[in-house]
Amino acid sequence: MPDFAYIAIAKGSGRESRGAITSASRETATADLKSRGLAPIMLAERSVSPAGSDPRLAAVPGNGNLRVTQRRRIHLGRVVARRELMLFTRQLATLVKAGMPMLRALEVLARPERNQAFREVIEGLAEAIRSGGNLSDGLRQQPRIFDDLYISMVKAGEAGGVMDTVLDRLARFMERSERTKGRVKAAMTYPAIILVVAGSILAGLMTFVVPKFELIFSGMLKGQPLPPLTRLVIGTGRFASQHLALVLGLLLMAGAAMAVIRRTRAGARVGDWLLLKSPVLGDLLLKAAIARFARTFGSLLASGVPILEALVITRDTSGNVHVEEAIDRVRDRVKGGDTVARPLAAEALFPGLVTSMVEIGEETGALPEMLGRIADTYDEEVDNAVVALTSLIEPAMIVLMAVVVGIIVLALFLPIVGVIQHLQ
Repeated sequence: MPDFAYIAIAKGSGRESRGAITSASRETATADLKSRGLAPIMLAERSVSPAGSDPRLAAVPGNGNLRVTQRRRIHLGRVVARRELMLFTRQLATLVKAGMPMLRALEVLARPERNQAFREVIEGLAEAIRSGGNLSDGLRQQPRIFDDLYISMVKAGEAGGVMDTVLDRLARFMERSERTKGRVKAAMTYPAIILVVAGSILAGLMTFVVPKFELIFSGMLKGQPLPPLTRLVIGTGRFASQHLALVLGLLLMAGAAMAVIRRTRAGARVGDWLLLKSPVLGDLLLKAAIARFARTFGSLLASGVPILEALVITRDTSGNVHVEEAIDRVRDRVKGGDTVARPLAAEALFPGLVTSMVEIGEETGALPEMLGRIADTYDEEVDNAVVALTSLIEPAMIVLMAVVVGIIVLALFLPIVGVIQHLQ
C-alpha cells in the first residue's frame, strides 16, 4: 500500500500536525485522518518523479519527493481589501443560500476574481474542501485575511449545519461595519482637507513671506526696535525658513516615536485612556467601542459560538486596551458561573442602558437579539455624534485660521503704523 505524508489541523486545538500514514488510497487516508480528529490540509503520496516536473510536486522534510494533493499555503500580507472580503462573503452567502454546494460556490467565485492573490486564496479554500476538510480549516490557513471572528462564525455554522444563515449574518455584520467606517471617513474628509490647505498656506507665509518683511522693516525703522509681537512672528518665520529640514525631521521622529510607544502595552494604555477622556472625541470613541462590542458579541452568540469563546474574540476585536481589560474581567466572572450582566454592570465603561438591556436579554433568552438592538442604538448615536462634531469642527477651524492669520497681519502692520506715527 502507498505511503502518504500529511499536514493536518487538530480539530480540537487547531494545532498543525505532520506525519505519514499508510493507506490503500487518498480517500481512505483522508478518512483515517478524520477518524483521528485531524482535518488534512495537505496530503502527499511518495513519488520518484522529480519535484520540478510538476508544479503540484513539493518536498516535505523527511519524506522525499511527494505528490501533493493540496496546494501550498500562501503566507501573504493583507493583500485583500476589507471591501473585497465583504463582497466575497455576501456572494458566497447568496450562492449557498440558493442551494449551491460550498465547493461549487467557491469555484464559481474564484474564476472571475481579478485580484490574483485573492483568487489563489479562494482556490485554496476550495482545495481544502476537495481534500476532505471543512471551510473553516482552509480559513485558518489565512490568518492575515480571515480573523478569529470570521473563522469562529464559519466553524459554528458548520457544526450547526446553518452555513447559509451564518454567512448571511457575517456579511451583514461586515456591511454594517464598513458603512459606519465610511460615514466617519466621509464626515472627516472635508475638515481634513481644510486643515491641510490652511496649514500649507500658513507654513508658506511663515517660511517665505514673513522673513522678507524683516529686511523691509530694518530699512524703514533705521535701527528702531520692532514691536514685541512683530519680533515674535519674524523670529518664528526666520527659524522656520532656516531650519525647515530640522523641523520636518523632528516632526517625523516625533511621529515615529509615538507610533513605537503606541505599540507597547503601557503606551497603548496611556493613549487609549487619553482618547477616552478627551472632551468630545472620547464620548464618540466610547460609543463606537460599545457598538462594536455588542455587534460582535451578538453575532457570535447568534451563530452558535460558545459564550466564553465569543468573549475572547470580542475582546480581541475591541480596538481599545481598557475595553479589552473590562471584557477580560467579565469573562473571568462568567467562567466562574456568573451572568454577563452583573460583571458588566461593575465596569464603569459600560453605561446602565447597556447592562440593563443585557440583563433583560439573559432573562428572556434573547441575548443575541438584545445585543443587536444595543449595537443599532449606539451606531445611530455615533452617526449623530459624527455629524454634530463635523458641524462644530468646520467653523472652529475657520475661526482658528482667521485668528492666526490676523495675528500675522497685525504683527506685520504694527511697524508700518509706528513709522507713520513717527513721520507725523
